Amino acid sequence: MDAMIPYVTDTPDIAIPASLLPADGRFGSGPSKVRTAAVEALGAAAAGYLGTSHRQQTVKSVVGSLRAGLAELFSLPDGYEVVLGNGGTTCFWDAATFGLIERRSQHLSFGEFSSKFATAAAEAPHLDQPAVITSEAGTHPMAVADPDVDLYALTHNETSTGVMMDVVRPDGAAAPADGGGLVAVDATSGAGGLRVDPSQFDVYYFAPQKCFGSDGGLWVALLSPAAVERIERIHASGRWTPAFLDLHIALENSRLDQTYNTPALATVFLFDDQVRWFNDNGGLEFSAGRCDRSAEILYSWAEASPFATPFVARADERSRVVGTIDVSDDVDAATVAAVLRRNGVVDTEPYRKLGRNQLRIAMFPAVDPEDVAALCACVNYVVGALAP
Repeated sequence: MDAMIPYVTDTPDIAIPASLLPADGRFGSGPSKVRTAAVEALGAAAAGYLGTSHRQQTVKSVVGSLRAGLAELFSLPDGYEVVLGNGGTTCFWDAATFGLIERRSQHLSFGEFSSKFATAAAEAPHLDQPAVITSEAGTHPMAVADPDVDLYALTHNETSTGVMMDVVRPDGAAAPADGGGLVAVDATSGAGGLRVDPSQFDVYYFAPQKCFGSDGGLWVALLSPAAVERIERIHASGRWTPAFLDLHIALENSRLDQTYNTPALATVFLFDDQVRWFNDNGGLEFSAGRCDRSAEILYSWAEASPFATPFVARADERSRVVGTIDVSDDVDAATVAAVLRRNGVVDTEPYRKLGRNQLRIAMFPAVDPEDVAALCACVNYVVGALAP
């Protein structure tokens, strides 16, 4: 167990009134809530889908639907491509060190996950040491134009701290077509819940276990023509790359609506179902709008609370998909989370390595904003019941 986070071994026996409880008590930051309708759709399709070959049309049609749906959701310009591979975002960081960074990258590091890509690049023996720009937890730094950098690594939403940042090309940086660096954005917890302009990125990569209400183990990258050209050029250069991490192989297979090796078919199905749900109801404006409403509820409650405060000081940097709420020293957040869990309201604990007395609340599109309001009422009730 992580010594920085207190664990409650004797949870107080507090029963939250049923009238206060959310309809669905799942608020985890990943794996996230999976919509019941999506699970039911998978069950209905299972006999003809699960246990079938991923290289046959039954599965390829779902992959094709997913790729087309993501292109629609993000309003991708002509020439952008949707590429899939197995292994999740952690795998994609390693793949990027082989297939996207030519020599030197610049990384914004402002939490546990944004720091990991920087570490992967620093440990790659065939690359120069990256430039790493850091800031304190609860804030984010800004990228700096540098002619010596061929890839800028940004993070749309830092899952560990609840900080989001706008996706924009570094001010003054040359465009990739003019010899400037690619902009690669880790959107693991932001994609689908935060708005983004595809003209501002070359690589927008993420996994389906957050906003897309599926399971992990898959990565998706939205690639600009400049990113595709970079992958093809590095491949042509003869740089050795393990096949599993070869973005050129992933690109070729994705164009055939398949992955290089067998994916988890349930994950692909649930992912596609969530994208369809978004697009059928208004696209990114619909999904991001749900997150906006949830965030407004959570932060307004915290700002008005006598014991809670938004961890991120700047309102425009507070994540609309993962909210981090500090609680006062006279309230033990771990005990509050444990009581909530005992009452079926789960995964409100903080990120373990941040080590703060706080709650972390996922507000992904599948989470009903009314359930966020109910959660706030439940926290008020528990804190009141714990008071001496």
